[in-house]
Amino acid sequence: MATPSMEDYLERIYLLIDEKGYARVSDIAEGLEVHPSSVTKMIQKLDKDNYLVYEKYRGLVLTSKGKKMGKRLLDRHQLLEDFLQLIGVQEENIYTDVEGIEHHLSWDSITCIEGLVEFFKRHPESRERLMDIRSEIETD
Repeated sequence: MATPSMEDYLERIYLLIDEKGYARVSDIAEGLEVHPSSVTKMIQKLDKDNYLVYEKYRGLVLTSKGKKMGKRLLDRHQLLEDFLQLIGVQEENIYTDVEGIEHHLSWDSITCIEGLVEFFKRHPESRERLMDIRSEIETD
C-alpha cells in the first residue's frame, strides 16, 4: 500500500514521463519542492516496492504496477479538480484544496464523486440549480 508521500512521487513521475518522456531527479525535486536527496531515497523505496526500476546515473522506468498506479493517481487528482470546479470553488483554491484532500478520501468516495461529476456533465441544468442554491445560501 502506497503512502501519501509515495503517491505524490508516483503521480509526479507519471506526469513527467507522460509530458517529457522521462523523469529526472532534479525535475521531480523541483515539482514536489523537495531536496534531490529526498527524491533519491523515495525512488529507491519505490524501486524496492516494484513501482519502478531505478539505475543510478541512468534514470528510472515505471513498472506496469507503477504506470497503473501513477495513472490512477493522476486521474484522481484531475477528477477532484473537475469536481471542485463544477461545484463552484474559486479557481485559486482548487489546486491547494485537491492536494489537501486527495490522500484522505477512500476509493469508494472517489467513485461516488466520479458519478456526481458525470451526472452534472450529463445534466447541466442540475449544476445551474446547484449554483442557484449556493447563491441563495451566500445571501442569507
